[in-house]
Amino acid sequence: MSTSENKIENKKSSDPIDQLIFEGGLRIKRLWVDKELDLIIVLLNNKKILKRPLSNFDKLSKANPEELENFENDGIGIHWPDLDEDLSLRGFIKYELSSMDLVA
Repeated sequence: MSTSENKIENKKSSDPIDQLIFEGGLRIKRLWVDKELDLIIVLLNNKKILKRPLSNFDKLSKANPEELENFENDGIGIHWPDLDEDLSLRGFIKYELSSMDLVA
């Protein structure tokens, strides 16, 4: 392995979200989708829960229950092969941070 490859491989991210995921080991543990409640719920391995409206995702909101239940979770993202739809842990975290009410 060349030195330049080592530099890329060993480089730490300056992005705090990437640090949480790739250096801190934050992962998606479970996922639930509820069409009736218009909700995607993500349980993380640190016991935190993230939520997104299902209606934010056109393909998912139009999917039938079987398509919604057929997903792959690799810990840092969710993939629905029947729908060609992918959602990332990074995206869930960014949404959560942007929707926080930081004004007192």
